[in-house]
Amino acid sequence: MPCPSSDPQFRHEPPLDEPIWIEPYPDARLGLADGLAAPAARYEQRESVELAFVAALQVLPPGQRATLIMREVLGFSAREVAESLGTTVASVNSALQRARATLADADVSAASPSPPLGEADQALLARYVAAFEGYDLDALTSLIQEDATQSMPPFDLWLRGRDDILTWWFGPGIGCRGSRVVPTIAANGSPAFGQYKPSPTGDGYEPWALQVIELSGGRIVEFTFFLDTERLFPLFGLPPRLDA
Repeated sequence: MPCPSSDPQFRHEPPLDEPIWIEPYPDARLGLADGLAAPAARYEQRESVELAFVAALQVLPPGQRATLIMREVLGFSAREVAESLGTTVASVNSALQRARATLADADVSAASPSPPLGEADQALLARYVAAFEGYDLDALTSLIQEDATQSMPPFDLWLRGRDDILTWWFGPGIGCRGSRVVPTIAANGSPAFGQYKPSPTGDGYEPWALQVIELSGGRIVEFTFFLDTERLFPLFGLPPRLDA
């Protein structure tokens, strides 16, 4: 059963102390968005990213999750993982085997990584940027899937449904009106944008969020707005502010 949606009139509460979300990581740092790695290496890296950042954190228990990420993404040896987790090499190998079996039972495969964006999805994203910057309710409604979701780390906000998302955007989130949205490096295999809100002084635009967007069936199905711009914007090559 899906988690209940937050109140779309949600206003900022103190952020969560511990991260419970998947952190964004630029594909270029993994050799996924450029020619720095050979095709076979890029394919293997994309498999690891798909497993670690998409599937594992959703369907695996903590011990198996940590083991899978440390072994198959970070490249730690079984002994290094055992030392880090305070367990034995045999336990690490067993946890890794169970993690792989869990993914197989859940029909999660790393053999089919997300393909590059096609022309239709690129056009969809271009329409989204124009609609968001214009804060065009009708255009946004046409682009967002009816059962889409939104989260906003580090705040405990989770919305399900286009109506609730737009209620928040045009309610507590109305300060986003007039934002600039700048395309940047893909994050964890998904399109990403730097969002800059109008400065309170009227002089330019201040960083607000790294938007990571999921697409499916010609619609936007998920938004994640990461608000830690001081740390994330340099990582994604985004400027600290935009001039008017």
